Amino acid sequence: MSFHKLQWLFPIAVTLHNSEEAIWLPAWWVRHAKEVPVHPGAGAFRCALAVLTVAAFVVTYLSERKGKESFWAYLMFGYVVAMLANVFIPHIPASWVFRSYTPGVVTAVLINLPVMGFLSVRLVREGWVSGRKAVVFGVAVPLAIAGMIPMLFLIG
Repeated sequence: MSFHKLQWLFPIAVTLHNSEEAIWLPAWWVRHAKEVPVHPGAGAFRCALAVLTVAAFVVTYLSERKGKESFWAYLMFGYVVAMLANVFIPHIPASWVFRSYTPGVVTAVLINLPVMGFLSVRLVREGWVSGRKAVVFGVAVPLAIAGMIPMLFLIG
C-alpha cells in the first residue's frame, strides 16, 4: 500500500489516543492531586487535545498533497516522532510509578508504539524525509509541541 494512504493511520491513531486521554485523564488528575499537583481543568485539557488532533489531520492532509520532502512531510515526521516519544514520556513511566493504569497508556502502547514506529520507518525508507533535516524536525517538533501544551491549556 502506498504511503499516501498509509499516512492516514497517523491522525487516526492520534484521535484514538487523545480520546482515551480526554475521557479518563481529568478524573484521574483529581484522584492523584497530591502526586500531580499542577494540572489544567478538564475543559482546557480537552480543548488542547482537540487542537492537537485537528493539527494531526491538517498536517497529514498537507503532507499528502505536497508530497515527499515537503515542509509538511517533515512536520508530519516530527509529529510522528513526538507521538512515539509520548509512549515513553510520560505514559509507560507514569504507569510504573503509580503502579496502575494511567490514562493514555493503553492506546500509547497498543496503537501509537506500533503505528508511529511503522510510519517513522516508512517516512524515511520511502524518501518522504531524509538526512539532517529529518533529524532537526524529529527533535524540534516534539520539543515545540511540549512547549506549546501549557499555552494550549491557557487558551482552553
